[in-house]
Amino acid sequence: MIAVAGARKTYPTGRQALAPVDLNVEPGEFVTLLGPSGCGKTTLLNLMAGLVEPSAGDLRWWGETFAATGVAGRRLAMVFQSPALMPWARIDANVRLPLDLAGVPRTESTRNVQAALELVGLADAAAHYPRELSGGMQMRASLARALVTAPDLLLMDEPFGALDEFTRHRLDGELLALWGARRLTIVFVTHSIGEAVFLSTRVVVMAAQPGRIVATVPIDQSHPRTAAFRVEPAFAEHCRHLSQLVADAALGGAS
Repeated sequence: MIAVAGARKTYPTGRQALAPVDLNVEPGEFVTLLGPSGCGKTTLLNLMAGLVEPSAGDLRWWGETFAATGVAGRRLAMVFQSPALMPWARIDANVRLPLDLAGVPRTESTRNVQAALELVGLADAAAHYPRELSGGMQMRASLARALVTAPDLLLMDEPFGALDEFTRHRLDGELLALWGARRLTIVFVTHSIGEAVFLSTRVVVMAAQPGRIVATVPIDQSHPRTAAFRVEPAFAEHCRHLSQLVADAALGGAS
């Protein structure tokens, strides 16, 4: 779905955010980018989202340029670190925004909004305003806004990082269920090693100064995964292995 070939990003200040990076994302994968702060995880995700352009190298989406995205079978959506909801608009209006921007007729968009809200468990909150929802419910609304366009590829930049652990675990489980039910491909950024292990089919470990990929670890445990997986020996072993890789990456980035 995405092929990143020698992509590098240097900002006008001269700071090199990404050394040349090579990464392929295959259909149906749940790939997590993991690493210390400043290692380029968000920069790489923004490149994949088409929000910034590489300073060098090449990216391809479904074998084509970014201009070929946006049609059936080649849709992508992004969920950011904060919900970024319009505080003056009801939840259904927030979720409808991408469809309004695309000129989708109201009858069709209303149906799609309702379906997206049902997917994330917010069907009864359509008429509420963001301030009336908890942090977890606001993130669900943000996720519904991404899902309303029926994406094939979902890019998520630490969406649950600001939530309490209980809510985060619950949303991780719900996200995995959505991933399986909708046959999505997901690229997910997190600082949480446990979250990366629980969610992923593959974890990509990055180091900083400049940002680069230092390891790729398959999480070869079966799906669906439940809360019981978090107390299994395999989960602990994956966490131990990734903890060591991230520690080594942090030392390497500081050198």
